[in-house]
Amino acid sequence: MNEQLVSMITQLVMEKMGNNASEKSSHDTAVPTENQKETLIKFHNTVANANGTDEVANPSIIEQSIEPLIKLYHTESSNDEQSYYSTSNDESTYTSVPITEFKFEEDKVSESVQAAKKHTPARIGVGRAGTRPKTKTWLKFRLDHAAAVDAVYGEVTEELLQKLEVFQVTTRVSDKEEYITRPDLGRRLSEEAKTLIQAKCTKNPKVQIIISNGLSASAIEENVQDVYLALQQSLRNLNIEIGTTFYIDKGRVALMDEIGELLQAEVIVYLIGERPGLVSAESMSAYICYQPRIGTVEADRMVVSNIHKGGIPPLEAGAYLGTVVQKILHYKASGVGLVAKEG
Repeated sequence: MNEQLVSMITQLVMEKMGNNASEKSSHDTAVPTENQKETLIKFHNTVANANGTDEVANPSIIEQSIEPLIKLYHTESSNDEQSYYSTSNDESTYTSVPITEFKFEEDKVSESVQAAKKHTPARIGVGRAGTRPKTKTWLKFRLDHAAAVDAVYGEVTEELLQKLEVFQVTTRVSDKEEYITRPDLGRRLSEEAKTLIQAKCTKNPKVQIIISNGLSASAIEENVQDVYLALQQSLRNLNIEIGTTFYIDKGRVALMDEIGELLQAEVIVYLIGERPGLVSAESMSAYICYQPRIGTVEADRMVVSNIHKGGIPPLEAGAYLGTVVQKILHYKASGVGLVAKEG
């Protein structure tokens, strides 16, 4: 055997014997800690002789050589519940833990943030996971975004129009994509719509009510029935004449000007779906204008917005619109002009 190799092996054995002696003396007084576990892997010190058999020189050396050079322990706390394998020379055991239902962690926010959240539906105090939003926050965002998309691309059902007893007309828009990209086409009636309106509607009405899905069919589905019926009742109680109500598919706000030109209405009340947001995709607005005609400026219009179950209740909005119409007829003005005359 190479003399250098024999020298290295001898040195290793002597160092190991010295280390074992010191470890044995300290082990007698040491107290096992709670986190110590059964050895997972052991590496033993074995020395082969030139013939390939284990070299045995001394019984004490044999006893010491079976001590592992390296010990790997499973150092997890005994209180931690998890599954793991424990491997020794003789056996393998498997410890399992019950599967628990996943739950979102509780949001821990300050009292000031909690107080603010009671007064707004805005996304405040939602926390984060590193640089990203929490899973619950992200899923809620995706849900609200999907609801907004459905509101824009949805359609008002024929069943609702039958309940309201209104007929339907169209604008110059051919489909939803064109409605979004060409707002100007949504401000003008189709030729067929003009003919139908002139044939079915009362001329020169005091108040003309029109309805459109606008940018949210969901808003019309959820709110228009209550608003329309309450508005009708309010106007009748005030002895105000109502024209023939109808529904416009894919209409824009300024379309009320062309309708006012056609019917020569004194006041138009336009119930239309608002652009959906991430707080509500079901919000409706009511635009009111005194004698709207082609060329009417936006300053002459009035609007009652945020009509939905989380904003202005639909029944309350309908009753309030009746009083606004009464004021407009009294002063013969709307928008900025009404504010000036009232002042």
